This record gives sequence, structure tokens and C-alpha cells, in this order.
Amino acid sequence: MPAPRVLISDALSDAAVQIFRDRGIEVDFQPNLGKDKDGLAAIIANYDGLAIRSNTKATAKLLAEAKNLKVIGRAGIGVDNVDVPAATAKGVIVMNTPFGNSITTAEHAIAMMFALARQIPQADVSTQAGKWEKNRFMGIELTAKTLGLIGCGNIGANVAERAIGLKLKVIAYDPFLSPERAVALGVEKVELDQLLARADIITLHVPMTDKTRNILSEENLAKTKRGVRIVNCARGGLVDEQALRAALDSGHVAGAAFDVFVTEPATENALFGHPNVICTPHLGASTSEAQENVALQVAEQMSDYLLSGAISNAVNFPSISAEEAPRLKPFVALAEKLGSFLGQLTEAPIKGIRITYEGAVADMNTRALTSAAVTGVLRPFLQDINMVSAPVIAKDRGIVIDEVKREGGVSDYESLIRITVDAEDMPRDAAGTVFHDGKPRIVEIRSIEMDAALAPHMLYVRNHDRPGFIGAFGSVLGEAGVNIGTFSLGRDEEGGNAIAFVAVDAPVPADVLRRIEAIPQVKRVRPVTF
Repeated sequence: MPAPRVLISDALSDAAVQIFRDRGIEVDFQPNLGKDKDGLAAIIANYDGLAIRSNTKATAKLLAEAKNLKVIGRAGIGVDNVDVPAATAKGVIVMNTPFGNSITTAEHAIAMMFALARQIPQADVSTQAGKWEKNRFMGIELTAKTLGLIGCGNIGANVAERAIGLKLKVIAYDPFLSPERAVALGVEKVELDQLLARADIITLHVPMTDKTRNILSEENLAKTKRGVRIVNCARGGLVDEQALRAALDSGHVAGAAFDVFVTEPATENALFGHPNVICTPHLGASTSEAQENVALQVAEQMSDYLLSGAISNAVNFPSISAEEAPRLKPFVALAEKLGSFLGQLTEAPIKGIRITYEGAVADMNTRALTSAAVTGVLRPFLQDINMVSAPVIAKDRGIVIDEVKREGGVSDYESLIRITVDAEDMPRDAAGTVFHDGKPRIVEIRSIEMDAALAPHMLYVRNHDRPGFIGAFGSVLGEAGVNIGTFSLGRDEEGGNAIAFVAVDAPVPADVLRRIEAIPQVKRVRPVTF
């Protein structure tokens, strides 16, 4: 059997290249090929593995040419340059190195705070220009200031630890941060409005999701303390750049230090040119230690997969052996989608997630299934989460994960997975199974039985079981030109509580959702995507 072949199309260290060779893998090291789309497409079919950084774009078009590709390894956390759905459809495992850059990014945020507090870049330019403007650059002390963390995951926790050592008071807004974890870190957990009102410095450490986009909007910037300073080393788009420029011009915001921007490479930006703004070109992960760490890690992970089938840090598949994969795959999909459904309905902080396995599924590798379920629950807020990192991230936030196995089974199904999300406002639960066609179904929501196939776009409706609901609901969708694919119904008793879970062919506009909410029998409507 020929040795696996790996193409490295971006710059990786010599030590990483040597790991592949020492493991018996044939390596083709072409560090500039990632910039040549046509050249890469012409040879990609010859390789089993592709090791990349950020220059290589693994698009659906490139993957269509990758006839033998089994794994893509991204040295770093972000996989924005990989079409993960296209890779998944091709059976290509996509791996990243989710924790290799945490210290480096945290240190960059701290460095930006110091530079902002003492206007170091501006003072350097002035002094080297032959000026001696000692009175112009009046800074602030960081000691005793209040630092507000928006996001207190792995990187945010590292920032908190360093900031506390610098004698700052640290407050944090993170719906997934438990009170116990906050105490352990030495930070005060607060709501977003409290953080905005109290923080002298705000630093962001959350992924870019629909919930976090423009989290510092014009409205929220207006709620901040006058004279606040803002640091963003996380993701472009977390702050409304135009609104921030206006707040800087008015003096409400004293300064900003940004490493990330909505559009990158950022050759022009609303923040550029302001005297109280510091900008760096996405350097958060740019240290020799971090680059070496992620390169070595991705080489080891890819080698393990190509030689033994072991999967680690995959963003599109859990850590399971090659022998287990065929049997587990449909249940992995069920657990992730069932968790995603509940996660999309949950807005309050999550305290715990309980997964109950009944019947034959209880004998399977439930660790992989639990990772998939937790990933689904947390992904609506933590977009970069994957099935390997999910348990660690949940633990870091103090979310208790419980597994219950009932091998004998107490349901009408051969296998049943039930997930309960314990949030601060109320628990939410749903159950599902896999039918003989291999497709996941939701068979129970809030103790109401139903049989709902899952589709990319769905509507979840809770309503009173009263005449006229179905007609009114269908009329609203029909008038809006929204086609119904499947319509699943269930109720607890005649005239009681009912649930409709409806597949539609396209996303439902906000104004149509409002019209559905206005139907007298409707108690709640939520769009759900899979």
C-alpha cells in the first residue's frame, strides 16, 4: 500500500514537515502554492492531505478537483478559508488547532491596552519626527481601572488572568459563564448593560455570530461610560465601525485599538486616520511560538488520521475511530441537530445539558454523541466550537454535562436520544431517533409527541389548540409566497398546548414572523435552521 501523500501549500515550519516524514508520509512542501488557485487545482487530486494556513482557499471548486483528498489540516483556529459543508459532502475531514493561539492573542490584547493607555504609537511617531511633545501625550494608569470583557472563554480567561495581575478590576459579560467559574477566575459576572455603564476599558473576545454581530452597536456605544477605551482583537464586525468613529469624533470614546476589521485586508477603514486610534494588521496569532505550536499540532493530527483513522480537533466530525464511524454517523447527526434545535430556542445562560440514551444507542460510543449534542446546543452563540472542543468549552463555562444510559429502553423506539437544556429561565427538552432510512427525526418536544423530519429552514410554533390556527397560519405563509415542505403537529390534550414544527423552502422574513405572532392562538414562533 503506497504511503499517504500530503501537500503543504502555505508556510509551515521545517519541524512540522519533518513530523510527516518521520511518520512515513510523503510530503510535497510548496509554501507559495496557496496563492496560485489554478496551480493548486491542477495538482490537488494527487494528495490525501492538505496542510494550510490562511492563504490557501479550500473552496468547493477546489474540493471538486480533490479526488483523493481525505483531510484538510488548518494550522490555526479559523477555518473561514475552508468550505466546510463542501468538504463534509466530499467526506473530507477538516481539522484545526483551536487552542494554539490563545496565549498569543491574549497577550496582544493586553499590549493594545497599554499602547492605548499611554498613546505609545503616536508618541513614537512624534518623537522620531524630532518633536518633544511631552505635555501632549497625557496617558492613564491601568491600575484600579475596570476592564470589561465581552466574552470570557479560553482567550478571555487568559486576558482576565493577566489583567488581574496588573491590578485591574475585571467584569465579564458572557451568557455561558457560570457564577462558579467567574469566582474561580476572579471576575465579576455582569449583564451587558452593566458592563457598558461601568467599564473604563472594553475588550472583546467572542466569535462572530448573528448574536454577536455589532454587539457594540451605535445604541450600545451610547450606553458606555464617557471616556471609555475599546480593544478588539477578536473578529471584525463585533463593533459598528462607523458608529465608533462618530463616538471617537465626539469624544465619548477616548480611544480604540483594533487588530481586526470588517473588511480584510483593511486598506481603508472608517477608523483610519483618527488620532486616538491604534491599528494592527490582524497580528493576534502572529508570534513565532504560536505559529510553531499550531504547525506541529496540525502535522501530528493529520498523520494520526491518515495512518490510523484517529480524528482529533475536527470541525466537521467528532473524535471517533474509523471502525465506529459508519454505525455512529446518523446518530451524530441526530444529536447535533437535536442540540442545535434546543440551542436556537435558548437565550438565557445555560447551567447544564443532560443527554439520555435509550435502547441500542446506549451501547454506542456516546462520548462522541454527547460532544455532538453539546456542539449543537452551544454553536448558536459560539460559532467556532467543534465536536472536540465542545466539552472543554462547556467545562470552562461551568456548564454541567450529564449522560444517562438506559440500555433496556423505555420508549417505543429501538433507539432514542433525549436532550434537556437547563437554562436559568427554564429547562427545554426534545427527543429524537433515527429511522431505517438513516435520517434523524424529532419525535417529542416539551413532552408532546410528533414526527418531524428536519429541513434546512423550519418554523417552530407553540400555540393554543384552538380551531382556526392552521388556516390562519397557512394563509400568512401563502400570502407571503412561503412554501411549506412538511407540517408536523402535536398536542398534549384536546384544547390544550400544541406545537407545530414546519419545514419551509426558504428563510421566513421578519415581517412575516410578526404576522404569525399576531395570530390569536400563537404563543411563540421561532425560525430554526439546520
